[in-house]
Amino acid sequence: MLLAQISDLHIKEPGALAYRRVDTAARLARTVARLNALSPRPDAVLVTGDLVDRGHADEYRHLKTLLAPLDIPCWLLIGNHDGREGLREVFPERTELHSGGEFVQYAADLGPLRLIALDSMTPGQSAGTLCAARLAWLAQQLEAARGRPVIVALHHPPFDCGIGHMDAIRLDDTAARALEALIARHPNVERVLCGHVHRPIFVRFGGTIASAVPAPAHQVTLDLAPDAPSTFTLEPPAFALHHYDAARGIVTHHAYVDDADGPYPFHGPSGELIA
Repeated sequence: MLLAQISDLHIKEPGALAYRRVDTAARLARTVARLNALSPRPDAVLVTGDLVDRGHADEYRHLKTLLAPLDIPCWLLIGNHDGREGLREVFPERTELHSGGEFVQYAADLGPLRLIALDSMTPGQSAGTLCAARLAWLAQQLEAARGRPVIVALHHPPFDCGIGHMDAIRLDDTAARALEALIARHPNVERVLCGHVHRPIFVRFGGTIASAVPAPAHQVTLDLAPDAPSTFTLEPPAFALHHYDAARGIVTHHAYVDDADGPYPFHGPSGELIA
């Protein structure tokens, strides 16, 4: 089972740039083409939130057009830049986005994996939370999936990453502790997958691994100084590939969207290492 994860697309209306600088639509179009061209091709694509930049229906219509060429089943999560109403208005055919009542959350089978997709958005705020209702729903879903390999996905990381301005807007401490306690009771959870920080990050969490991914759009500047400013860079767009095998669990790779020079051989025609 091969699962691609992209996150933080920040799509705006056609022709608009994020932060007056980033052509997020062009970067997503290249990402879709790259995913389609992968061999082996992923079985599914998980998009862990911040699908658009302001949660407007016009942005979701643009997103829908950009995702239309994707030849791989795609699962959408909601982030702090998103809007539940706009998303549901533009994607009426995606029943899973409408099944969670107030929240955009659902569970689905991705081959042998059980995906539990959480809504960590707090309207009008950059930071995220999981209220009692969302945590109770997660507990029910985890109980129902006992004995199966599970991925829990949400937009906001439930951990500090050391980038101060991002840690200030992660999942709040109370929700993060409750989530970790729930995960720890279910050793079949293979991974907790997040977005939000626009960087590849891994940490131990609840007896498993929690991770975040770089974005097809801009990346958050890697600056671990306590007073680091809130800035972004135009590092190469990237995504994650999670390769699941029942014998070993999940192995994660990160890949770049754009072509690089190569590949070149390590060995010559006779098998000798090229010096």
